[in-house]
Amino acid sequence: MTRSIPNLTLVKTIGKATDILVLGLTEAGGSPALVGASPELDRGRRDAASGVLATALGMGATSELECVVVLPAADLRVVVVGLGDADVTPERVRRAVGAALRKVSALPNVSGLTVGVSMELADPELVRAAGEGALLGCYVPQKHSRTTAEPTVAAIEVVGGGRADLKSALEAARAVGEAVCLARDWVNLPGNLLQPPVFAEQARTAVRSERITVEVLDEKALEKGGYGGILAVGGGSDAPPRLVRLEYAPRGASTHLALVGKGITFDTGGLDIKPAGQMAGMKYDMSGAAAVISAVRAIAQLGLKVRVTAYAAMAENMPSGSAYRSGDVLTMFDGQTVENYNTDAEGRLVMADAIARAGQDKPALIVDVATLTGACMVALGMRTGGLMASDDATADQVLDAAESAGEAFWQLPVTEDIRQQLKSDIADMRSGGKNRYGGALAAAAFLQRFVPDGVAWAHLDIAGPANNEDQAYGYTPKGGTGVAVRTLVELARQLSV
Repeated sequence: MTRSIPNLTLVKTIGKATDILVLGLTEAGGSPALVGASPELDRGRRDAASGVLATALGMGATSELECVVVLPAADLRVVVVGLGDADVTPERVRRAVGAALRKVSALPNVSGLTVGVSMELADPELVRAAGEGALLGCYVPQKHSRTTAEPTVAAIEVVGGGRADLKSALEAARAVGEAVCLARDWVNLPGNLLQPPVFAEQARTAVRSERITVEVLDEKALEKGGYGGILAVGGGSDAPPRLVRLEYAPRGASTHLALVGKGITFDTGGLDIKPAGQMAGMKYDMSGAAAVISAVRAIAQLGLKVRVTAYAAMAENMPSGSAYRSGDVLTMFDGQTVENYNTDAEGRLVMADAIARAGQDKPALIVDVATLTGACMVALGMRTGGLMASDDATADQVLDAAESAGEAFWQLPVTEDIRQQLKSDIADMRSGGKNRYGGALAAAAFLQRFVPDGVAWAHLDIAGPANNEDQAYGYTPKGGTGVAVRTLVELARQLSV
């Protein structure tokens, strides 16, 4: 996977090479006010900021968050974006700058632009948010064509001065922004271009420049190791499954975090096949694996003092004569047996094997990420992920990281009555509940059975926010979103302090 990411730099003032300047618009004393206007604005405009404000307001600009107006072309073209009220937060800056850069990226017949972002940013968190929003906002899904288009935006300049802490903040923004874009690229790839063996090798390539060791278990190694869940799910495909293990172990690491990601590169539902209209989008069922791989790369680039081991469980769920069946009894990696209740509940099976293997590394915390259940989408909608955890303290820790990163998760319970539904007459457990109610909770309860005693655990069900089927908004494009990458990186940062 190769993609040209715009060059992201911190500058004291807008330079002569800047093609487009992004300014904020907020309310001050009940009146609209530009945020970030400077003498550099007066290129071919004698009235400078006052003229820009009047023109923007005349074109419909407001302080409403993400309201974007592109002013008529001049020597220095100006884009004005609403920031909301004067109490600006990092997430509002991220969303506003993302919306502005998304608008710029859609401008016709231009390429190689240098975009300046000027919003009077003097706080490291706001500078980082602006950088992340800019990189994520100008993301455009790659088109598979015999011709290639030059990217609209080639460079982004964030006006903030020359302080070392601001430079570090922007470097962090670049690492995280690149990681999210990498995850988006993988999620957006068609299933025929990202089968498990290909995904595994691309994961190896993506981290080869970092201090990350990679181990790829092929189908023979999986059979030798007893990974019954991964082998069952991948058994119906001509493209064999893989388990990718990544480890980042810096000197001085104070704690150990394990990440586990679901990597179903295409999900037909297996023998319990999905209706045709529900199958086309199933290339995104590997979003969890994309998130953990990308997050580990960013964590290594940032040099965070936390040991991270990550497992990406990759398989293609296909119907064939060698496919597993509903009612099959599977022996999992840790020796527990599972009565499979539905071949379209495949994600929990590959995740269970990977979680059990991650537990052998004796981490302090396991966080798994998966597009696991439609039930979570019914409960929380398409923009909020579900969080279930071993205890409230662990849930709060992950929720704090998500809030700081600007990602939306909501805690759901794993109740005792749901656990009781996993009882089986012919195996150690069923892989799902006995009715359709509380499906997200049942899936989490199943996964928790594979977490070693005494190890904190959190489960992120990203089935809703992993893929945006609606129109783009803020810094979120249509298609793969790269959700959970920022939360995982922020969690690692907090653990490294």
